Amino acid sequence: MIQNGNRHKILLKFYNIIAIFFLILFFTDNTVLAQTKVLAPTPPMGWMTWNQFGPDISEDLIKEMADAMVNSGMAAVGYEYIIIDDLWQAERDVNGILQPVKNKFPNGMKALADYVHSKGLKLGIYSDAAYRTCGGAVASYGHETTDARIFAEWGIDYLKYDYCNAPCEKDSAIVRYKRMANAIRKTNRKMIFAICEWGQREPWLWGSSVGGQLWRTTWDIRDTWQSKKYDSGHAGIMNVLERQVGLEKFSGPGKWNDPDMLVVGLNGKGQSSSHGGAKGCSIEEYRSQMSLWCLLNAPLIASNDIRSMDEEIRKILTNEEAISINQDLLGKQAYRIYTNDGFEFWAKPLSDRSIALGILNRNSNPRETSFLLNEVGVKGKQMVRDLWLHQGMGFFTNAIAITVPGHGVRLLKLTTVK
Repeated sequence: MIQNGNRHKILLKFYNIIAIFFLILFFTDNTVLAQTKVLAPTPPMGWMTWNQFGPDISEDLIKEMADAMVNSGMAAVGYEYIIIDDLWQAERDVNGILQPVKNKFPNGMKALADYVHSKGLKLGIYSDAAYRTCGGAVASYGHETTDARIFAEWGIDYLKYDYCNAPCEKDSAIVRYKRMANAIRKTNRKMIFAICEWGQREPWLWGSSVGGQLWRTTWDIRDTWQSKKYDSGHAGIMNVLERQVGLEKFSGPGKWNDPDMLVVGLNGKGQSSSHGGAKGCSIEEYRSQMSLWCLLNAPLIASNDIRSMDEEIRKILTNEEAISINQDLLGKQAYRIYTNDGFEFWAKPLSDRSIALGILNRNSNPRETSFLLNEVGVKGKQMVRDLWLHQGMGFFTNAIAITVPGHGVRLLKLTTVK
């Protein structure tokens, strides 16, 4: 027979176990629930037509790119969106339904979405918050409800929404983007809404509140390391990078700053990306863009011809260690710690409490630099790994000296060792 005192202890222990179980269940469920509620909990990854192909798009091209995304190994490391940019549109039919250009998409967008989905991928499309798009095609202003509904019926998973031919005022942009976001929400389809007004109206301040999951922070990027000037026709990788400084506080799960597409592998052959005399970048410069975009939590949207890319470009786009920095669930964007003698140090906190560190050499020649660990926000003994060499560099307790290629980035992971 169990004595009263022992019975009380057993019951108390039992109730404690039950309480702990429900606490674990509560916090686990709420974490999972929070993640499932957020659309784009990590930066979107995919491929887009515009830089390489401009208006030269078709149903066959999209299918071939979907095939290539799978066959190249890109899908296996997280790329999932195939996004059709401008000039897919014909006119509206008698019922006001937007139609694709018949000779480009003879079987229609629903059939194309079905094909892309059959590959385990998702389909994106493009429109504009005005009557006409940047390329002069029919856009969605005044037809937001109809267009959102038809996009959902087609099976569209991502909408890039541009701002050409629309009023320049910030208030007008907010109203127009909110109208489309509301229309998308009413369809009950999970569709990423990408705000593309080029950063002119500070969308990082309002993009999330109107329903966007990402927003462009710059003019269209061009296939060059650095432009002599920065405007709508000239924006090299470094010009774009400079405009990300200070935006880190606006980035996080479901709300991403977008410094535009990856130009990796375009090699000066893209249609739009070659505007303004952009003649392409070196392999090292392309690798640097990938490193920096991963640190910045940028959407990783390739724009080269992935059907024919060489092995070196494929390895840049599919570096799982670099991608893991971009896709880290903490969602903290890197911030620039300091600059010194042509070097920039960018640090990104990670969910495992380690630090991703990018050391950028803006100089054209290889240079050596050194830094103290406490200068980059870490203390104690650090295990350091190079994410491009895929190897450890050793253990450090005070300072690190490192050589960085010209126009290169050393992408490191620093983990405190107890």
